[in-house]
Amino acid sequence: MSEPRRSGADAGAPGPTVSFGFNLGKIADHGEDSDPILRDGPDLGLLAVFDGMGGAGGTVYETEDGSHSGAYLASRLARDVVEHRMLDLLVPDWNLKGEAAAADLQRAVQAALQDRLAELKAPKSALRSRLLRALPTTMAMLALQRTQRGGSRWLCHTFWAGDSRAYVFEPGGARQLTTDDLREPSDAMTNLHRDSVVSNAMSADTAFHVNYRRVELRAPFLLVSATDGCFGYLPSPMHFEHLVLSTLLGARNVAAWSQAIQDQVSVVTGDDAAMSVMAVGADLDELKALYAPRVEELEQQFTTPIDELGRAVQRAEQELQQLRQRQLDDTQRLWARYQPGYERYLHAAPEPDGEAGPEPAPEQRDAAVSPPDGEGAATAPAGSEPAAARDEVTP
Repeated sequence: MSEPRRSGADAGAPGPTVSFGFNLGKIADHGEDSDPILRDGPDLGLLAVFDGMGGAGGTVYETEDGSHSGAYLASRLARDVVEHRMLDLLVPDWNLKGEAAAADLQRAVQAALQDRLAELKAPKSALRSRLLRALPTTMAMLALQRTQRGGSRWLCHTFWAGDSRAYVFEPGGARQLTTDDLREPSDAMTNLHRDSVVSNAMSADTAFHVNYRRVELRAPFLLVSATDGCFGYLPSPMHFEHLVLSTLLGARNVAAWSQAIQDQVSVVTGDDAAMSVMAVGADLDELKALYAPRVEELEQQFTTPIDELGRAVQRAEQELQQLRQRQLDDTQRLWARYQPGYERYLHAAPEPDGEAGPEPAPEQRDAAVSPPDGEGAATAPAGSEPAAARDEVTP
């Protein structure tokens, strides 16, 4: 789903000027990310994404709309509840009390998920695991309030649960505004390569909290909220920033920018992917001029060196694979040459049992002959005496 929009600038107000959102499901009509929230006005902005957690919420429920996983149901229900509550809480002339709003959202979402779980009348699973949750989903949301009408300063309220992320892209670089809720927390680069379990996510049967952070921003800037299918399959956080900004530079209009991001994400992702984007204080052409130097800096200092090393590693791995195959082939060929002599006696025909051996020499044959029992002994030579006679002494 893509919703390119232009708003505040059309009325002459320097508020949100460009916005779009999309939701890419890997399986049509069964994607577990919900459509993003995207709302804006002259002095306000609201954008959010929700990622139903398919592993933890893989239980399938029968609903009036057919069979759906708990993750699918959770992300959509949480989205609707959060949008409804934020439209009441976020008003131009009243500073949002962020901590109280986070607690309000937690209560409202958990109650709605619990009610929905009861409606589904699902039998309790006999399988007990810390990884399993009923109707689990992440959230990453940004709520904007201008600090003074017509001014360039904005309060950016960040709410999140789970590992979906929210960013501000300033002319000097992308800044992550959320902290991934993981059992083994680390930095954004490490988290790309470490498959840690989400430690805090919205759900019907597990306690959770909504995190909150507030920052003050000066327009112009670009806000992005994204599920992990958008950034989690890229080589580095720098590549995600480059993906968003480089597609901006080549876009003829907002719809083309949205489509270009979707095309690049679709090539690399192994998951559903949802994103919402909002620019404040600059139209499309102004954004291009603003971020062109950053794209060049990213390419020169970060993405190109990493990509070149990646290609070098790929070539080395291909060469190593070829050498390993050559080693196997040559070893087999040399063994085939060596094998016949090595196995010479292993394959010789055995001699039959009872076959006569070599003919003995004459002297060996004569020595082996003995007189039969009862026959006379051999005749003594002439002049000899029996041994007993020779031993006698004559007086």
